[in-house]
Amino acid sequence: ALICDKAQYNEASFLEKVKLNLHLIICKTCAKHSKKNATLTSLCKEAKLKSLTENEKTIMKKEIENQY
Repeated sequence: ALICDKAQYNEASFLEKVKLNLHLIICKTCAKHSKKNATLTSLCKEAKLKSLTENEKTIMKKEIENQY
């Protein structure tokens, strides 16, 4: 799983990628994990996820507190 993640983010070495590809041919469980991981990464990129700034968090907290 670790090498799969590294390969997905282009952090794996050439040798790690070769070993991973050979393993994925044999191990269907890891191949399934790799495919699901790639799908999840793709969906996150398409959604253009971002975290809130500290100011946005403070405003949101105040709005929630004002509701109660």
